[in-house]
Amino acid sequence: MENIKIALLGQPNSGKSTLFNGLTGSNQRVGNWPGKTVEKIEGKFSYKGTDYNIVDLPGAYGLSANSDEEVITREYIASGEADLIAVMADASQLNRSLFMLSDYAGIDIPVVLIVNMMDIAESQGKTIDIKGLQNSLNIPVIPIVAADKKEYKALYDFLENTNKGNILPDKHFEESYKNVIGEKYRLLKKYIPEAGIGVFSNTWIIGKLVEKDVRVSDLVKENVEEDDFKEIQSILNGMENGNLLTGNCKFDWIDRLINENVCQKKDIFKRSRFDRIATSKRWGKPVAVGIIILGFIASLIIGFPLMALVMLVMSKVSLLLTKLFISVGVSKWLISLVCGAVVTAITFAFQMASYVLGISLVFGFLEDVGYMARVSYVFDHAMSRLGLQGKAIMPFLLSFGCNIGGVTGTRIIDSWGQRVMTIALSWVVPCGSTWGVVALITGTFFGKQAIFVILSLFAAAFLHLFITYKIFKKSLYKGTENFGMIMELPPYHKPHWKNLFSSVLNRMGNVLKRALSIIIIISIIFWILSYTPDGNIENSIIYKIGMFIEPVTKVFGLPWELFMAFVASAMGKESALGVMASLFNSTGIWSAVETGGAIDGAVLSNNMLSVISKPEALAFTFAFFFNMPCLMALAATAQETHSKKWTIRIALYYILSALIISAVVYHIGLLIF
Repeated sequence: MENIKIALLGQPNSGKSTLFNGLTGSNQRVGNWPGKTVEKIEGKFSYKGTDYNIVDLPGAYGLSANSDEEVITREYIASGEADLIAVMADASQLNRSLFMLSDYAGIDIPVVLIVNMMDIAESQGKTIDIKGLQNSLNIPVIPIVAADKKEYKALYDFLENTNKGNILPDKHFEESYKNVIGEKYRLLKKYIPEAGIGVFSNTWIIGKLVEKDVRVSDLVKENVEEDDFKEIQSILNGMENGNLLTGNCKFDWIDRLINENVCQKKDIFKRSRFDRIATSKRWGKPVAVGIIILGFIASLIIGFPLMALVMLVMSKVSLLLTKLFISVGVSKWLISLVCGAVVTAITFAFQMASYVLGISLVFGFLEDVGYMARVSYVFDHAMSRLGLQGKAIMPFLLSFGCNIGGVTGTRIIDSWGQRVMTIALSWVVPCGSTWGVVALITGTFFGKQAIFVILSLFAAAFLHLFITYKIFKKSLYKGTENFGMIMELPPYHKPHWKNLFSSVLNRMGNVLKRALSIIIIISIIFWILSYTPDGNIENSIIYKIGMFIEPVTKVFGLPWELFMAFVASAMGKESALGVMASLFNSTGIWSAVETGGAIDGAVLSNNMLSVISKPEALAFTFAFFFNMPCLMALAATAQETHSKKWTIRIALYYILSALIISAVVYHIGLLIF
């Protein structure tokens, strides 16, 4: 049976992933590109006796090497692994989305143009001459509605009859570069091999050299004589605005294609009153915040019943397993391990997946109908001050409800570096569970002065954001990077429910798989440290460790009991109360984590007041507030960053910074109280 490998190439939001999901269904594999943290998605499907392997290349606006996504995309194309490159374009915005195709011209690998969202273009009054476009380009052009599998006929016909593309010539760009770049183009032409280098034509290479593409410069250096390369550098010296020169040539080519093959009815665009409000300087931000809050509430309405159901089912499973193990004489420690640590970890993972389901469905809907682009637009200027796109506002707002939602919400951000930065910054946003603990501690120890403690927490949080940005910027952003967006707002359109549900369920499965592995491992480690056969905390490893390290934890203003509560808060903020209740009452600790901290607040307050000083309580409040959000947020971070290194780096940064803040606050507290 014949096997063909197709690579999907296109700009973000062009419909690549939609088509990929439509063709492959659940027959997908998600991993990382070798040596990279960018997600690699592959899938398979068969049609009329032929097997097709599809690679969904990272979304990129062109083939310059300005980001990891673009580097991966170009290196994969250059490798020649793909038999066919399918470039996706948005029919409703051809003038923007054809830029990727213009950047592909001159690459010696067969290509086909897939024009997506034909239904939206039609609703805009656009008529696209597909045959005319095909003749102009001399490559196959396929119209499609990626969100509707019923509209795949043209694509399947192409696969059945030819499944081969053509080489996209670059003659037009050769003439344009001669006119625009002038004599320097002709001089460069002398030193670049006439047949090009690898799959890249000499015209394509010259264009990238003019754009100051470092990787292409290195490629040329490896393939020409040393003296010739010095001449090339000499010619390029003094050339400025290379991207502008080549970009103008590409957009001229695109304009000619559109003028020849696209007919637009006059006065078809009429912006709705809502859209004028949604993008206005005055009302755009309040409207966006309101819709995101409503979206979050809707996510909870979807996710919380599922989370409650998971808790109910898993508690029954734990009870049944306990009875079964007792009946067959299983050791108590093994019962505790399986029914305590493992079942609790599985419960956490499924609850996290349930929450992700709600978040992904609601905000996937907003993305699908075209509203999230408006959110990005109205917040872009404000978020650029933190080196982020406007899209980053959504994860920040979602984190106030739950940091898991904030972390998973970053998947709408195209750049991996900005996605990681957004996650790192969103961790500082206090979730709902954080306030339950803060309220009890501050109310118990500071009474009416608690409001000043809370205000100081917010002030420290803003400073924390700024410092975190400065620290991670050096590793995530290379050189001078423009953080704003150049974007064209997509039109509103009806959601494609079937495709949306399919995408959400696939994502939920991937989240669950990663979450289970991380949460189970850490839960078992914590169980080992805290387990005692008699339930007496003084006989546990964690107690012995606590007593041993207390001279160190005191530096941070934390008695060992509060330090262990700080450690437990990394599993779940609400667990800190339960752990404190257990420790200050000399009872078992693991059950407190299992129950999520359901304790008698009055009893706990009285017990703590007798042994904890105000400076220590203040230190713990800050340490707790700035600690990593929870184990499930950690798992979500691993899922979204696809990097163990960065997940660990962010977690350690928050743990260490929380302890440093705690030490500073403790010594300030000693001066005040």
